[in-house]
Amino acid sequence: MNEAKHAEHATLGVTGMTCAACSSRVEKVLNKMDGVEAQVNLSTEKATVHYDPEKTSIEDITKKIEHIGYGVLTEKAELDVFGMTCAACSTRIEKVLNKQAGVKLATVNLSTESAAIEYNPGLLDVNGLIEKIQHLGYDAKPKVEAKEKQSYKEKELKYKKTQLLISVILSVPLLLTMLDHLLGIDLPHALMNPWFQFALATPVQFIIGWQFYVGAYKNLRNGGANMDVLIALGTSAAYFYSLYEAIKTIGNPGYMPHLYFETSAVLITLILFGKYLEARAKSQTTNAISELLNLQAKEARVIRDGQEMMIPAEEVIVGDHLIVKPGEKIPVDGIVVKGRTSVDESMLTGESIPIEKDAGAKLIGSTINKNGLIEMEATKVGKDTALASIIKVVEEAQGSKAPIQRLADVISGYFVPIVIGIAIVTFTVWIAFVQPGQIEPALVAAIAVLVIACPCALGLATPTSIMVGTGRAAETGILFKGGEHLERTHQLQTIVLDKTGTITKGKPEVTDFTGDFHTLQLLASAENGSEHPLAEAIVAYATEKDIALLHVDDFNAIPGHGIEAKISGKHILVGNRKLMKDHGIDTAGHEQKLMDYETAGKTAMMIAVDGQFRGIVAVADTIKESAPEAIKQLQDMGIEVVMLTGDNERTAAAIAKQVGIEHVIAQVLPEEKADKVKELQAQGKKVAMVGDGVNDAPALVTADIGIAIGTGTEVAIEAADVTILGGELLLIPKAIKISHATIRNIRQNLFWAFGYNTAGIPIAAIGLLAPWVAGAAMALSSVSVVTNALRLKRVKL
Repeated sequence: MNEAKHAEHATLGVTGMTCAACSSRVEKVLNKMDGVEAQVNLSTEKATVHYDPEKTSIEDITKKIEHIGYGVLTEKAELDVFGMTCAACSTRIEKVLNKQAGVKLATVNLSTESAAIEYNPGLLDVNGLIEKIQHLGYDAKPKVEAKEKQSYKEKELKYKKTQLLISVILSVPLLLTMLDHLLGIDLPHALMNPWFQFALATPVQFIIGWQFYVGAYKNLRNGGANMDVLIALGTSAAYFYSLYEAIKTIGNPGYMPHLYFETSAVLITLILFGKYLEARAKSQTTNAISELLNLQAKEARVIRDGQEMMIPAEEVIVGDHLIVKPGEKIPVDGIVVKGRTSVDESMLTGESIPIEKDAGAKLIGSTINKNGLIEMEATKVGKDTALASIIKVVEEAQGSKAPIQRLADVISGYFVPIVIGIAIVTFTVWIAFVQPGQIEPALVAAIAVLVIACPCALGLATPTSIMVGTGRAAETGILFKGGEHLERTHQLQTIVLDKTGTITKGKPEVTDFTGDFHTLQLLASAENGSEHPLAEAIVAYATEKDIALLHVDDFNAIPGHGIEAKISGKHILVGNRKLMKDHGIDTAGHEQKLMDYETAGKTAMMIAVDGQFRGIVAVADTIKESAPEAIKQLQDMGIEVVMLTGDNERTAAAIAKQVGIEHVIAQVLPEEKADKVKELQAQGKKVAMVGDGVNDAPALVTADIGIAIGTGTEVAIEAADVTILGGELLLIPKAIKISHATIRNIRQNLFWAFGYNTAGIPIAAIGLLAPWVAGAAMALSSVSVVTNALRLKRVKL
């Protein structure tokens, strides 16, 4: 074991250890690292590490643990960040956070004013992260719920509006003096008085505009520069030069001062106007969240101490019994205890027909009870409900970054210092060569450069489009888990569709049975132990015929082949040809019947009792009405559609023909699905996997984009990158369309943001742009980017 200086100490949570051999291996490997002493505790799943920071780092230790096949426990902090004004701010905070020991990944979003930080809880805590952000001159707090944030945004917008109105009132008289300079309009003498202009400009500069000085100071103190620095420099230059000229009039009444008080005041007013419009437009981008919040039930009728009482829905606790009357919203997720009703679940599933519910049926919070009085038990409340989970997914997606944003982030990090350099060069060239010795035109050109070059539009270009795009998708029933998934979806070339529950309804029915009464009884009794949809269909078929089920002594599911069971001393086999062949059952005389069923698109299973063939059961799963149209739309978009199924080739081909799929991969075992996805990826294709079952989860993770059917299992939804609510296949082409539209919108925004600065700076530098015009253009550039992003709300899907 190496001796360490014990200069640093860390406790790391280690995941994936299953026995003493695991903990010993991790400890041994860590102690072989230079300057490291480690003790690993299996029961607490923690590694206590002393290390010399001159020889190694906590990142190296983490990588070493992950390299040998284990994981290091991380937590995720979500913070609201205050005080950011442009892309340089968000880029700087993100860069500093990512340099902190223990931070795995930090993402800061200017548009949502939020930060998502994945960190090692053994090295950092949320307070430490907040302090680091505060040290940079900003503020941060743990993320508040969407309702609270909405209220905060409304107050902030009202405050911005008040500031803007005061600034406009003080700036309008100064604007008139500018018109006097430009058009020669004869104005009252008082307006032209330098001290009157000073009195109007000073509150704008140092009370309303103080926020820019504070922001600039905090950034410069920490070695950074942002939009506030440009505004503070530009307006201060105009203001203090005007003050200098005003002072020169003292004792010299004949002196005609060259005043630019109107430039500084009008610039600040225009910037505030742009910020107000931007904030107002940005508030519209969160409409998806607002609409989802409005779906939530406000009150619940709970039974406590034998009494019915109305309480706020957020006060319901797990285990509470609630009464829900016809027409009321179901307050929380739960199950029916008494009564029978039908429930409108269209807000989640898109299915307009109400679903019948009786005792034991699951209920989803915020859906509508149509026509029966029911008593229910709360099983999930607050943040655990289905709707709350959806709201969280949308919030996280809106706060995430798409890879396309990296270029803008890199540029904005260097942009402000470069602009200041250009402004200094502009001033020098003007005063030395263009109009030698004249400070006025040199100052005007330099101020115009500082103001026109603000990187606001650049910072807003990508996140605003992501916010509106994911919100528009959520309104349609498509949940993207992050901006990167929204971006990658438009690159898809191949979509793999699982058959059962995805292309088909997943509710098969028995269509044919060859065998006697006793065989059917044994068949249904054996299948009663399986959760497979085909088994449920067989049991339902037997129940309809009033067949009593027998006790099963032993049951074994054979994935991809069938089942075997022991009932009353008899050995039962139900499954495909492979299962029968493996057990020596002769099926040769029944092959034609099997082929007839399979050619008709039915799943045919053979039954054997005590080694003797006893019959065939054929089950058909009807396809979803929207499947053929959805598949045609995908194919029209140039996307290859593949069907993946465990069925034999004839059955698979029959189903594929009904929906228009040419490429079928049949007889795939559940554990082989991910391998089939990899084979397609190996051909250089960008592949999406669409599925709904537990056995689809590995393939969903393996695919470039995993798409889960919202009516499927929680495991599948958790593993996927995109969730389609309600299982409507037509939402898949819509998801691709919204991805295409969003990426196109982002590219437009980036083009105009880059183009605006590229064209604006040289025009300002050669003196063709007055500072106030530059200020108006800068403000409107940010507004135009946000307005363009808002067009996504009206995109046709």
